[in-house]
Amino acid sequence: MAEITASDVKKLRDRTGAGMMDCKKALVECEGDLENAIDWLRKKGLAAAAKKAGRVAAEGLVGLAVNERCGAILEVNAETDFVARNDLFKSYVSTTVDLALSHKADLEKLGTLPYPNTDRTVSEELISLIANIGENMALRRVSYLSVEQGAVAAYVHNKVSDNLGKIGVLVALESGANADKLRELGKKIAMHIAASNPCSVSIESVDPKLLERESAIVEEQARATGKKEEFIAQIVKGRLRKFYEESVLLEQVYALDGESRVKDVISSAEKEFGAPIKITGFIKFVLGEGIEKQVVDFAAEVAAQLS
Repeated sequence: MAEITASDVKKLRDRTGAGMMDCKKALVECEGDLENAIDWLRKKGLAAAAKKAGRVAAEGLVGLAVNERCGAILEVNAETDFVARNDLFKSYVSTTVDLALSHKADLEKLGTLPYPNTDRTVSEELISLIANIGENMALRRVSYLSVEQGAVAAYVHNKVSDNLGKIGVLVALESGANADKLRELGKKIAMHIAASNPCSVSIESVDPKLLERESAIVEEQARATGKKEEFIAQIVKGRLRKFYEESVLLEQVYALDGESRVKDVISSAEKEFGAPIKITGFIKFVLGEGIEKQVVDFAAEVAAQLS
């Protein structure tokens, strides 16, 4: 039997909002597996884990850079929001995401690239910045989108400058339509993605494991309420239909008008632009997503130093 620690229980409670005893029971039932424990709590109706699992828990900036048919997105973390407003830090993120776009390098290679107007690499420049500002920082992640024909559009939310902010989205539109019109449409779609958090572009591209997970949860909930087996398949089908409407980009209600489906917005644009349009992918970075932020009790820290 797996050992369940107080830290494990707290982590599960932070992720789900469920009670301490329920969290402990879930971990015991799932032999200490956190993700299975989240599902266990959801099946029992004791958690809304899906709404809490992506909480922002770190500071810094997300940077974006695009050219005609390619885009790069980068996250650089720091300890405090104060650093995100520092001109040196902003310049570093902006310069580094431009380098990322130019070289299409993975994170490891990106750190080895020469940093402009210095004799240092990107990683060495960050070390210099840490020494200068006095706060720990890290290159966290980088990603890219491109199209053979069409445009890649970008949107930054909570921005501190044109290409830097707290949330960044890239959208790739494959089309023979006018590139400027595509970028304008793409930016609006990116704004929608920032607000609506889809998991995939289309129903066909949804991760089968995610569908299996959602189906299992709905089945368990239906049985727990005494529903007959012959009705459960229909209940699951109806819930998955709702899941698609909530979580699949083309099926979602368009956030900018609150009425149309995104697929209908694309269809209207095709008629207006005179060419087919296909969203081939999107990337969304939320600053600090998935990072557990340390909470410091300053009073206790000072007391410990004085004792």
